[in-house]
Amino acid sequence: MKLGYFPGCSLESSAREYNESLQAVAPLLDLELCEVPDWNCCGATAAHSLNHKLALALPARTLALAERAGFDELLVPCSACYSRLAATRRDLLANEALRQEITSIIELDYVGSTKVVSVVDVLGRAAPTIRAKASVPFLRKVACYYGCYLTRPASLTTCARPEDPQEMEAIVASAGATPLDWAFKIDCCGAALSVSRTATVAELAGRIVADAAERGAEALVVACPLCHTNLDLRRPAIERHRGVSYALPVLYITQLVGLALGLSERALGLHRHHVPVRFAPGAAAPAAAPKEN
Repeated sequence: MKLGYFPGCSLESSAREYNESLQAVAPLLDLELCEVPDWNCCGATAAHSLNHKLALALPARTLALAERAGFDELLVPCSACYSRLAATRRDLLANEALRQEITSIIELDYVGSTKVVSVVDVLGRAAPTIRAKASVPFLRKVACYYGCYLTRPASLTTCARPEDPQEMEAIVASAGATPLDWAFKIDCCGAALSVSRTATVAELAGRIVADAAERGAEALVVACPLCHTNLDLRRPAIERHRGVSYALPVLYITQLVGLALGLSERALGLHRHHVPVRFAPGAAAPAAAPKEN
């Protein structure tokens, strides 16, 4: 299946392991990812709080380019980027005068024919293939963390039960792991306050890590670079705030699927994580992969 692909800024920098794992998993699931030519930053997370027209024009340009390239669907793995592109498509389809104004600003035609889909949407559709090909047991208990952008607002989410979503759990189960029932799957991790208010992130993300650990999770699974940053990179701040050390690793859902399909830790970018990922096929906690840039 051929999909348009918008990696966004994070997947080419701080979250490159997300991109690496998605690119590694895609061919095993019969997915062909075709990057949108000349895409630009979507404006997340600040543009929509500063300039409404800019916040629409930035994602609209990428949507117009995807449409020009003939893509029926555009895969946007970063949850924040997904939210901005999906919201822009919704708003422009609902307001013809606004659509015309934004197309004039970006100097590209745009009619809204390309649908925006998340990595959870795509992997959910591929669950039967994952189940058929998954042959490497490596995890028993997993806490699926959705965060804010995959479940909010109600007009954008594709989750059937936004207050208790189950879509990631279905993917995890197809990969041979057991998803946990836990309390913080849609709570905010602190989002873009990671730099400006790290103490706030330590408090909010700390609750998430603590609850998952207390319920016996062997890993937190996410689909958002910002969530991964707050739960992984900010782990020292979390541990200082709570006075507890947590060995709980944070995996992108593409990495979990890749492990189940037998891909190597290096192919999936696990060596780039700050909290060591200590899982390997058939073993609970082998030596951690070395950290490298």
